[in-house]
Amino acid sequence: MPWSNQSGGGGKSGGPWGGGGGPWGGGGGGSNGNGPWGGGQKPGGGGSGQTPDLEELLRRSQDRIKKVFPGGGSGGGGGRSVGLKGALVAVVAVGAIWLATGFYRVNPGEVGVELVLGNYAGMTQPGLNYNWPYPLGTVYTPDVLRIRELNVGIRDVGAVSSPGRDVPEESLMLTGDENIVDVDFRVQWRISNAEDYLFNIQNPEGTVKAVAESAMREIVGTRNIQPILTQERQQIEVQVQQLMQQTLDHYEAGVEIAQVQLQKVDPPQQVIDSFRDVQAARADQERLQNEANSYANRVIPEARGEAAQVVQQANAYRDRVVAEAEGQADRFIAVYDEYALAPDVTRQRMYLETLERVLGRTDKVIIGDGAGGSSGVVPYLPLDQLQSTNRGAAPRTSTQTGGGQ
Repeated sequence: MPWSNQSGGGGKSGGPWGGGGGPWGGGGGGSNGNGPWGGGQKPGGGGSGQTPDLEELLRRSQDRIKKVFPGGGSGGGGGRSVGLKGALVAVVAVGAIWLATGFYRVNPGEVGVELVLGNYAGMTQPGLNYNWPYPLGTVYTPDVLRIRELNVGIRDVGAVSSPGRDVPEESLMLTGDENIVDVDFRVQWRISNAEDYLFNIQNPEGTVKAVAESAMREIVGTRNIQPILTQERQQIEVQVQQLMQQTLDHYEAGVEIAQVQLQKVDPPQQVIDSFRDVQAARADQERLQNEANSYANRVIPEARGEAAQVVQQANAYRDRVVAEAEGQADRFIAVYDEYALAPDVTRQRMYLETLERVLGRTDKVIIGDGAGGSSGVVPYLPLDQLQSTNRGAAPRTSTQTGGGQ
């Protein structure tokens, strides 16, 4: 090299700047070991208490290169040429190694986010990729497919069977009817935009947790405690998920909320027994109401059926009476029409039909005009009475005949 120290002792160096063995001052045997920034002992020095200066390091490197390459021991211009070539080869090798460090691998499920001089340069897909090496370039490889979980109101203690440690400062919330409820829930989320996730929020997990706790307190604060403990748990989960997603999208956090799960929703531990008594009383109330509704559903249709039956019977009676009246009126009109055509015949016929109806239901005695001094009473044979008498006496005759035998 041009400033190499050719002499091992005192005297002047052959460097181009003259004077002692380097561009910053005297060297050789009388050198005080000062580097370009002045004298003084540097940390990590050798046994002499002083670290080698830049000129000494270059000289040693030149000596090693001379030993490696052929003809390295010859002096003069040939030695300087070999030294330059060796230094050039060393610089090229170091540069190649430095450029080779720019290769990086992106695993499945990850994306590569490249930075060049601190500025966003692009994204890469899984596989082998290349970016400028450090310090010019930087690569982040976040896992965008992994579902991450965080718990609010409870901390895992490590044991699988352990329920976890309760965190009251996170789980105790105020309801809309000014009661306190203990809510433990879990949030599942993943990265939806790697660029926003890396550069828009400083602490992603802490941000998601703070947003989850805030959203849950807002939703719980609009409801009474009883629906929260019973039938509105699924609605609360959906609304908290939607509110969290809206807030994170407003932050441009690059996070997607996959699911919100309520783990435990109970009154505070100090009053949980009283709340359970209230719930039991309400369960009894609901049971009695259901029994009353069942009785009403059974009795009311029966009463309606009986009422419909009475109405139908009345309608039938009405129709029958009206039909009979209409028939009698039609019969009277028909008789009157016949009477108008033949009054005598019709009158005689009506008289005979009337006598037939009246005398047919009474006992009859026939008295005729007597001839030859008879009394005028005509005996007759009451066939209808004989027939009824024979029908009533036949069993007795049969019984007596059997007994006589």
